[in-house]
Amino acid sequence: MGKIAVPRFLVLPLLFLTFVPGLLAQATSTVTGDTQSVRVTRLEQQVAEAKSSGDNAWMLTSSALVLMMTGPGLALFYGGLVRKKNVLGTMMQSFAMMAIITVIWALFGYSLCFGPGNSFLGGLHHLFLRGVGAAPDADYAATIPQQTFMIYQLMFAVITPALITGAFAERMKFSAMALFMILWSLLVYDPMAHMVWGKGGLLNAALGGRFPTLDFAGGTVVHITSGVSALVCALYLGRRVGYPKQPMPPHSVVLSFIGACMLWVGWFGFNAGSALAAGSLATSAFVATHFAAAAAVIGWGGAEWLRNGKPSALGAISGSVAGLVAITPAAGFVGPMPALVIGLLAGIFCYLMVVRVKSWFGYDDSLDAFGVHGAGGTLGALLTGVFATSSVNPILKDAQGNAVASGWIEGNAHQLLNQFVGIAMAWGLAIVGTLIILKIVDMLVGLRVSEEHEMVGLDLSQHGEEGYYWEVPA
Repeated sequence: MGKIAVPRFLVLPLLFLTFVPGLLAQATSTVTGDTQSVRVTRLEQQVAEAKSSGDNAWMLTSSALVLMMTGPGLALFYGGLVRKKNVLGTMMQSFAMMAIITVIWALFGYSLCFGPGNSFLGGLHHLFLRGVGAAPDADYAATIPQQTFMIYQLMFAVITPALITGAFAERMKFSAMALFMILWSLLVYDPMAHMVWGKGGLLNAALGGRFPTLDFAGGTVVHITSGVSALVCALYLGRRVGYPKQPMPPHSVVLSFIGACMLWVGWFGFNAGSALAAGSLATSAFVATHFAAAAAVIGWGGAEWLRNGKPSALGAISGSVAGLVAITPAAGFVGPMPALVIGLLAGIFCYLMVVRVKSWFGYDDSLDAFGVHGAGGTLGALLTGVFATSSVNPILKDAQGNAVASGWIEGNAHQLLNQFVGIAMAWGLAIVGTLIILKIVDMLVGLRVSEEHEMVGLDLSQHGEEGYYWEVPA
């Protein structure tokens, strides 16, 4: 066939029709691809911001819940358990911790707990909260501002020394209490918190500590240290005037009942908040916390019922606190059924510690801070090593970064040794540190009120006021 000649005036139009549509399509595709990429990036950013906002909202709520545990929760719980002449003095001790420890925390407490340091104590990197702002610290909580993490941890630092006040209720000077708590926070709480939760800490399970101790929300850091320190204080100060011959019943179980209910509610911030995010781990810890508290009420109440022929309201609320204490280290590591077991055992064990063991040894732990927090925290820390499972929280990793078994039942019997090390460190630090601090405070201001002031009551002798003003008939 012969070739078809194309007129010269049609060459450029044909070239245009042949190549330009392809170039336009390619350009359009490139622009569309760029637009899709921008949209995907923007969407990912919005998702991350939404997650951060949700986590931050939950953590601020949890912070408020934990603060509520100290005041009004603990203040009412302890206030109702003392005689009416000491109700304000006892409540004031909890309230004072909300102010004193906050200032100490802002100046250097947070840095000593969570600043980079050595295996036993944080450094001064965050002195006066330097560098603690809106940017997250990924080592602790990658989706919330570090300032949120800081204020949440402050609430733990506030309630821990407040728990100790139950042991020396009705007999320590307010000035001595304030000085003791400042020194105790710095010398006992801060090192223990750093060892278990801080970067480089000896017992830190999440960041590669030498003895990874599983303590989700403070079994060792909060309850063992405060409970054991409480026992040391009770032994050092001696018994109240008239104890145990003179009856010293609670002046208002109603106040204590209200306080215990607030503690139960606030404890969800304490335990579920320790997930540091509004995710499934927080849900698991929330469920475990509630189940353990309920089982402990049955354990304590059942033991009391068998012994005395009737369950008491005071026993029920004491049991709930015992269960909450024991589940604290385990809340983010165990499922619902182990939580029930831990709570039930804690209720029975703490009841025996309060009713039997205290009477055997004769020490005057006024409000049973050791019997509930020291004993319950120790039991809970041990049972955490038994029941912890990687399916709930794969915190322990091998050299390749793969999750390994967490507890004894799951196949990691060695974890019990790590738990023992953590418990021993908490006991040792609490005993030695508290003894040293008591000696110092006793030399400087004296620890105990006079017998006359004790008979009058702390409300009048330490604060010049009374909790109740009764009208005198004309």
